[in-house]
Amino acid sequence: MSSERDFIPLNICILTVSDTRTEADDKSGNTLRKLAEEAGHNVYEKAITPDDIYQIRAVVSQWIANDEVNVVITTGGTGVTGRDSTPEAVTPLLDKIIDGFGEMFRVLSYDLIGPSTMQSRAIAGVSNATYTFCLPGSTGACKDGWNKLISHQLDYRTRPCNMLELMPRLLEK
Repeated sequence: MSSERDFIPLNICILTVSDTRTEADDKSGNTLRKLAEEAGHNVYEKAITPDDIYQIRAVVSQWIANDEVNVVITTGGTGVTGRDSTPEAVTPLLDKIIDGFGEMFRVLSYDLIGPSTMQSRAIAGVSNATYTFCLPGSTGACKDGWNKLISHQLDYRTRPCNMLELMPRLLEK
């Protein structure tokens, strides 16, 4: 990172997708909150919703429609079981899919968990000038996704380029 630019804090919303988690035991969502705040960002809102395509979509839709929200990060619901529906809930909301995020996430995960990373359907995209990242539900996956990928792209000081510097142009037609 370069020190010639100032850090710009963003408003981030965090959604934990789980049929069993509560605020008291939401390790992954609370880890993301802590990491975002330690980086200097503002956690605008944090919520937990069951792994239900329509409930996930309702929360994420509300956040991406809010001009004050810059980033949405979800954790959970990205596996392959019958209840895992985060990608199906979020993908129709995205104006553009950022394929490189899921690809890079799985490359990084391969070094840690081997071919089991094939089960991850982590995705990212942008809609209404809001970046959305969907991470697996494990705390380790949230830490890796934030520390190795997301935090750098949401930091204006990251060179040669970052997602933050593209934000003013995301609504271009």
